[in-house]
Amino acid sequence: MLEDFVAQNPTDSFARYGLALEMANGGETDAAIREFAKLVELNPDYTAAYQMWAQTLIKSGSPEDARPVLEKGIASAKRTGNQHAEREMLGLMDELEIG
Repeated sequence: MLEDFVAQNPTDSFARYGLALEMANGGETDAAIREFAKLVELNPDYTAAYQMWAQTLIKSGSPEDARPVLEKGIASAKRTGNQHAEREMLGLMDELEIG
């Protein structure tokens, strides 16, 4: 259902975010990563997408790909004043450096 909605409303960030989350939770990692990438391409300040994209990359065994996503997400969080998301993404960056 979400796929149909996104196909009809490709710029709806909330729907695309929901679709990406469903894909990630359903084990469709590659498709989820593509949806997160498309989402931030269309809406660079949809901060939550960066964090979930990075987490999906980390879970899929690609932590090196998560670092640039987190850097862009932190910049987005700063632009939008989302200090909570910024702190969480900084924490993920720290975990990447430790791991």
